[in-house]
Amino acid sequence: MTLSELIQTYGYIGVVAGTFLEGETTLLLAAFAAHQGYMELPYVMAAAAAGSFCGDQTFFWLGRKRREKTLARHPSLVARIERAEALLSRYRRLVMFFFRFMYGLRTVIPFAIGMSRIPAAEFISFSFLSAVVWSVLVSGVGYLFGNALQSLMGDMKRYELLVLGVIAGIGVVVWVVYLHRRKRRAGDA
Repeated sequence: MTLSELIQTYGYIGVVAGTFLEGETTLLLAAFAAHQGYMELPYVMAAAAAGSFCGDQTFFWLGRKRREKTLARHPSLVARIERAEALLSRYRRLVMFFFRFMYGLRTVIPFAIGMSRIPAAEFISFSFLSAVVWSVLVSGVGYLFGNALQSLMGDMKRYELLVLGVIAGIGVVVWVVYLHRRKRRAGDA
């Protein structure tokens, strides 16, 4: 199976799955693939919004229904939940809209909101709007990145595997650095 067949067959499913959690790297890769003609940008945006929104709802309902069991199994979440709760107490609506842009808190904030008395309907509406805005912005950045590279390099078909690898590599490095910092902070506590 060629790269184009792989992307065309599983690309949108991959976008939904990849954006269920953090997802910026997945979405940037998909937007670049759309620029290269392997996917359609509006469908990439819709898949990303759907995956991100479903992830939010999952963590919200885990917070609402299984908070004690989840915190008992993952005590390292307690400090991040406290940070999220402090933000929510001061900037409730802003945090509910912009949380997906806050790296490292994107899955914790919906969980913390689920633990709170914030009505589900309020969170669902903010989460939906935020997912749509996030998917359009990040997809747009990925697509414009493809335009910029094409302007600089000309025929991108020769370099697309390299570019996809670099984007994925940067995503992995950011993720590893984040995990290392989080582990170091947990050791200091």
